Amino acid sequence: MSGNNQNSIKQEVGKRLKESRKLAGYTQAQVARMLLMTQQQYSRFENGVFELNYDQIVFLCKLYDISCDFLLGLEEF
Repeated sequence: MSGNNQNSIKQEVGKRLKESRKLAGYTQAQVARMLLMTQQQYSRFENGVFELNYDQIVFLCKLYDISCDFLLGLEEF
């Protein structure tokens, strides 16, 4: 997978994370505490800088009541 394509995927996942978090009524700081990280670290996921690991994906999908397929861009909302 090319670097540009990988970056666009991270950006799309970040966009979906942000939308889902807001719809669920959480702040970045609240979610970061649940993930045992700082708000700045969590914001890097939403900004497409860092990649989520498997456990984080599962946790966030359950928290936001979304499917992993949606979060990863394999299906629409």
